[in-house]
Amino acid sequence: MRPIDLLLALLVVVVWGLNFAVIKIGVAEVPPLLLGALRFLLAACPAVFLLRPPKVPWRLYLAYGMTISVGQFAFLFSAIHLGMPSGLASLVLQSQAFFTMLFAALWLGESWRRSQLAGLVLAACGLGLIGSAHGLSMPLTGFLLTIAAASMWAAGNIVTRAVARCGPINQLAFVVWASLVPPLPFLALSLLIEGEPAMAEALTGFNWRSFAAVAYLAWAATLLGYGLWTRLLSRYPANQVAPFSLLVPVVGLTTGWLVFDEALRPVHFAGGALLMLGLAVNLFATRLLAWARARP
Repeated sequence: MRPIDLLLALLVVVVWGLNFAVIKIGVAEVPPLLLGALRFLLAACPAVFLLRPPKVPWRLYLAYGMTISVGQFAFLFSAIHLGMPSGLASLVLQSQAFFTMLFAALWLGESWRRSQLAGLVLAACGLGLIGSAHGLSMPLTGFLLTIAAASMWAAGNIVTRAVARCGPINQLAFVVWASLVPPLPFLALSLLIEGEPAMAEALTGFNWRSFAAVAYLAWAATLLGYGLWTRLLSRYPANQVAPFSLLVPVVGLTTGWLVFDEALRPVHFAGGALLMLGLAVNLFATRLLAWARARP
């Protein structure tokens, strides 16, 4: 991976790590499914009037919007609304890396190297250490919804690989135009599940905190984050890009501790160290082994 792309991947990690605290603030102000509709409506407008749609089949716009946008965030927003701690949600959601590698092997025929498997084992141990400290504080429903969100994110990653086969495109424009897909499904789900009175109350009481949360989710997490993520997945195999998301819980757990006083214990630091070691093995082990073998 080129140095500039490595830096962009780390920027995505920070933006998405802060995202979970913003979601927790947002769902306290606006019902989760309505929040999803507002997020993608703001992500699409007015940017959709400034960018031309890339030449990508409409079915891929639809598939991307319904998996990585509607599916992932309907589940994730609902999980945090139901009491899933923001830091822990950032951790559990990273199981998407494992789903992505599985889906890439099944649907794209991508192979796994031994270093990648070793890195994922180390990262899984780190995630297990971090998760073990929470115990009963993690609601079962919230956990299951977050796992469902992770699987939808992974499915969206596979759609992104299919988009890459359409040739070089403006990734930001693709994310903007794909953001036109989620608002109507989110509004329909909100009306069906949350009800018209809750929607009306949230919209009439919309304040600066609500707007700030929606703006961050739309412009930073969606346009910047997914624009860069789509760019990376279009340039590199899914099983090389996906492990970067394993660093997101480090930011998410730290932010949850600082903002919401969610406990951060020594076991979290130990788990984070294993997680980063797993990422380093996944990214650099093959190169280091090749370098060692080339030495006289």
